[in-house]
Parts: sequence; structure tokens; C-alpha cells
Amino acid sequence: MKLIWSYLQKYPRLLVLDLFGALLFVVVNLGLPTVLARMIDQGIAQRDADKLYFWTVIMVLIVLLGVIGRVLLAFSASKLTTTMIKDMRNDMYAKLQEYSHQEYEQIGVSSLVTRMTSDAFVLMQFAEQALRMGVITPMMIVFSVAMILMTSPSLAWIVAACAPFLALVVFYVAVKTRPLSERQQATLDKINQYVRENLIGLRVIRAFAREDFQEERFDQQNASYEQTSRQLFKLTGLTEPLFVQIIILMIVGIVWFALDPLAKSQLQIGTLVAFIEYAFHALFSFLMFANLFTLYPRMMVSARRIEEVMAMPISIKPNKDGVTETQTKGYLEFDNVTFAYPGETESPVLHNISFKTRPGETIAFIGSTGSGKSSLVSLVPRFYDVTLGKILVDGVDVRDYNLKALRQKIGFIPQKALLFTGTIEENLKYGKADATYEELDQAADVSQAKVFIESREEAYATHLAEGGNNLSGGQKQRLSIARAVVKQPDIYIFDDSFSALDYKTDAELRRRLKEVTQEATVLIVAQRVGTIMDADQIIVLDEGEIVGRGTHEELMETNAIYREIADSQLKSASLTEEGGEL
Repeated sequence: MKLIWSYLQKYPRLLVLDLFGALLFVVVNLGLPTVLARMIDQGIAQRDADKLYFWTVIMVLIVLLGVIGRVLLAFSASKLTTTMIKDMRNDMYAKLQEYSHQEYEQIGVSSLVTRMTSDAFVLMQFAEQALRMGVITPMMIVFSVAMILMTSPSLAWIVAACAPFLALVVFYVAVKTRPLSERQQATLDKINQYVRENLIGLRVIRAFAREDFQEERFDQQNASYEQTSRQLFKLTGLTEPLFVQIIILMIVGIVWFALDPLAKSQLQIGTLVAFIEYAFHALFSFLMFANLFTLYPRMMVSARRIEEVMAMPISIKPNKDGVTETQTKGYLEFDNVTFAYPGETESPVLHNISFKTRPGETIAFIGSTGSGKSSLVSLVPRFYDVTLGKILVDGVDVRDYNLKALRQKIGFIPQKALLFTGTIEENLKYGKADATYEELDQAADVSQAKVFIESREEAYATHLAEGGNNLSGGQKQRLSIARAVVKQPDIYIFDDSFSALDYKTDAELRRRLKEVTQEATVLIVAQRVGTIMDADQIIVLDEGEIVGRGTHEELMETNAIYREIADSQLKSASLTEEGGEL
């Protein structure tokens, strides 16, 4: 509730309007029985037409006030809840932008999606009910009890006798629903995870004909969600019928014990009708409040999950007061860097890595799978922080930079090319929003993407599907490279970004890159020796350690690991060419 209130209190005028609408609603709902009692006792019973017309006019005025109250209440409650959920999701999204890879891995992407959507919706539902029933029912209960005591104190004990039974039902349902709500949301996380995996890995699933297996996994979680939800809905659905039966018994009891006072003219018919209405409103308001209370445990589960997202400590902080400008550009140094992933400090993936680069130089990294190549380059933009040692960009430790300023110096092209839904132009401008058409065209030309872009009818206005799935792997890689070239960063990081390109395109692309990266440092992670043969320095990694460095020619003479990789690849390439000639 504290989380919801922290957002609602930002809009005091709407809260006052909500309270005023609720007050009108209560006055009207309790005023109508009072007026009805006067009409019966003073108008109908006494056959006084003037009194009857008078109280009829009063009733019409009260009904009009009720309409105004309902409109104000509905408007203010809906405005508050929709604004609250908008602000909450914006804050969550802003928080997620600060997350490092560690935080995403800790909570899980599927769970984060559930918290942004389903959990936030649960809070919106509860807040909407709280702003309506949560405001109305306490006032209704208090004023109804007051009217009951004023109208007939001798019958008030019947209402009081029913209250403990209602409280017992509410307590029982509230205790039982919380663990079920927790289990329900956890299962929903799993369902989202399986859906996400299925959509991302659709081609692999079909290639291995594992559709039945995936359906079975999903069906198990879906069945578990169904079972939990059924138990939860049975409990919450139990409240209303029990309450209705208690209210019916109360009305029967009131009428039974009112027979004697009616016979002795100690109680009038109109007063009895009003009393029953007050008693009904008192218990029915309690029922509405109970329904809200049964939602409370589920809301608490969702609120805790959202608060966990908001309160998550950030391992890599933005450092807003950090360095933003440097005198030099394109210098990079690894100074005795050791790195272990969070929670695995006893098993570092990099050991004592040291090297320096200058603008215009190309440094390449090669090694077997799991040697730490991608981990190494991910430390430069601070996707993770070093465990020991330091990384200097233009003479400044990366941890001393304003994080945004540091990343603006870097053009990162990941292993898996990721494009966003939108046009090719919008994707290329992702690195530089104000890029001109000439800059886009030059970057596309450098990355060898211009030919296939211009072959499409809409050219740069071509719409890309989610993730760029309407392009081939090579086309996506070329657009990712073009996006980095448009940015014109001080440091280019190619993390195995040429793997989907044929040898001819690869060679031409690297030749053209040299023309636009003469004042920048280029880091290349590659599996193919042909991609890095022309690098100024090649660093060979093995189990997280540097086991060789030098040019291609130097390493072929001095480093057995590099020579083995090169010989196997160059021999395979030679056999391929011979096979093609045959």
C-alpha cells in the first residue's frame, strides 16, 4: 500500500475530488432511506399529499446529487489509477535502463516483463477499487451504524451479532490467498519464459522437430497456473455468497424482532424500512470492503515484486558527476585486468590482461571457445566491471567516467546482430539521431549494405520486423556495422561481427573500415584468421590468459596455438577452393 500511496499523493487535487465524490455517494445512499421513511410515515400513512410531494422533490434532488457524486468518483478514481500506473511503469523502465547485465540475470528477463505488465495491472486494479470502495465503505459503515443507533437502538444488536461472522470469513480468505497469489505470479513468470524461449528459438525447435516437447513443457506450467488460479478464485468467490446468506439472515432477524414493536405502535413501518436499509448498507459495505481486503494479499505480492525491481542495487552506477570530456580520443589501455563474473570470484575468466592501443590501430583477439574474448571486450563499455586492475580510456579509468559519456565514445557491434522494429533509416540513426542522408549512405557503403538497401523498393524507408527477422544474418550484421559507423565513435568493438559474411564481403568491408577508422581504435573479436590477418596486433587468448601477441606473420612463427588455428582454417579454405574448381 505504501508503494501505491507514494504515487497517488502526487495528485492531491484528484484525491480531494475523489473524497468529495465518495462523500456525496454516502450522503445520497443513506439519505434516500431516510427520505423514504418520511414519505411512508408522514405522507402515505397520514394520507398527506403535500408531505408526499415535498419528500418526492427532496428525493429527486438527492438522486441528482448522487449522479454528480458517482461521476466525480468515477472520473477521479480512473484518472488517478491510470496516471499512477503510467508513472510506475515509466519509473520501472527508467530503472531498468540503469541495470547492468548482472541485475538482468539476477531477476530474469521474463520475470521483469511480468512485473512490468501483470504485476503493475494488479496494482492498478487494487488502487481503482481502493479509491472507490476503499473510500466509500469505511464512511458508509460509520454513518450506517450511527443511523442504526439513532433509528432503533433496540434492534441494533442483531446487526452487531452478524459482524463477527463477516470478520471471520474475511480473515480466513485473506490468510489463504497470499501464498496462492505468490505461487500464481511465480508460475506466470515461467509461462512468460517458455513463451519467450519458444518464439526466439522457433527455428531450432522446428529443425529438431521438438514441437511436442515444447508444448508439453508449456502445458505443464499452464496446468499449474490453472490449478493455482482455480484455488484462488474459489476462495475469493466464497466470500460473496457467505456474506449474502448472513445479510439475508440479518434481515429476517430484524423483521422477526420488529413484529412486536410494530404491533404496539412503538415502531413505524417507514422507520423499519429505513432501519433495514441502514443495516443492509452497513453489512453490504462490509462485504465490499472485504472484497477489497481479499485483493490485498495479491496486491502485496505484486507490490513486493515491483519494489524489488525498484530497490535493486545497481552494480554499475551511472556516475552522473563523472568525467565527460577528455583531451585525447581513441586511446585504450588494459592494466593487469582480472575479471570474474559476479558470484564466481574464485573462477576468473580473465587473468592479468595488459595491452595498449592508439588511434588508428586495430587490435584483434582470437582463441578457442570460452577463452574470454567476448568477456574482455564487454569490460570496455562497462557491461561488467573489472575484478582487479583497471581499464583506461583516453587516460581515464572507465569507472571514473560518466557512464553515458563513456559509452558515447564506443561503437559496439555484438555477436548477435540486433535491429529494432522500424525502418532501416531509424536503425542507422540509432547511434546518431541527427545523421544526414549522406552520412547514412556513406556508412551503408562502408559496411557493404548499400547494394541490398538500394535493391529494395523503399530503400532506407524499408520496414524491419522485430529483431530484423525479415533480413538474412549477413544483412543484419552489415546494418549493425553501418549503425556503428554512423556514430563515428572513438573506439570500435567488433565482437565476432563478421561471422555471417562471406570472405569477399568480409575483406572488402574491412578494407573500407580502415578508411573511416584512421582516428579511432578498433577491437576485433573473431574466430576466422582471415578476418584479423591485417590487424596491427593480434592477441591470442587461452583460458583467460594472453599466450601470444604480435602480427600474423610473427605469431605464425612463434605461437603454436595461433599456428594451429591458422593452419586448420587456411587448409580448409584451400580444400574448399579446390573442391569448387572441380
